Amino acid sequence: MTAALILLVGVTLLIALALMAFARALEVEGTPETDALDALLPQTQCGQCKFDGCRPYADAIARGEADIDRCPPGGQEVIREIALLLGRDVIPLNPEYGHETAREIAFVDEQLCIGCKKCIQACPVDAIVGAPKLMHTVIADECTGCKLCVPVCPVDCITMLPAVTGIRAWKISRPKREPRARID
Repeated sequence: MTAALILLVGVTLLIALALMAFARALEVEGTPETDALDALLPQTQCGQCKFDGCRPYADAIARGEADIDRCPPGGQEVIREIALLLGRDVIPLNPEYGHETAREIAFVDEQLCIGCKKCIQACPVDAIVGAPKLMHTVIADECTGCKLCVPVCPVDCITMLPAVTGIRAWKISRPKREPRARID
């Protein structure tokens, strides 16, 4: 009976240690500074900064392993905000990581799409929906414009289109009307 109790306690301790190690592996690294930096980044998850996403880039900036000039989607505005947060000088965007451009969203030409799923697998934010061997489409509100879907498409059916933002996003097309006759 005592040997069985010792064995049970031992197994329980081993399971507890394994669960603690697993929980540590799942923890997101970072500090409050990382959280603040990550909040400033555009969350495109594009990888242009040479990190796997915005959070790893923010963590590298906080640790002093990356400079603040690597985010083309955020451009100078994000660089200014990060510099202000960290008390650093504003520096220009490093062209090695890309150039600042207007925001774009992906568009799938439904007539050309073969449903290969490569774009779905490449999308870091799950903005593309579809089924195998069926047409795919992009959820425009979810698309971050990272362009990671474009090079993987074997039939070149994905193009990047300008994202409509600001007051232009609210413009409604109105039907043309005949001018009314004036009544005097």
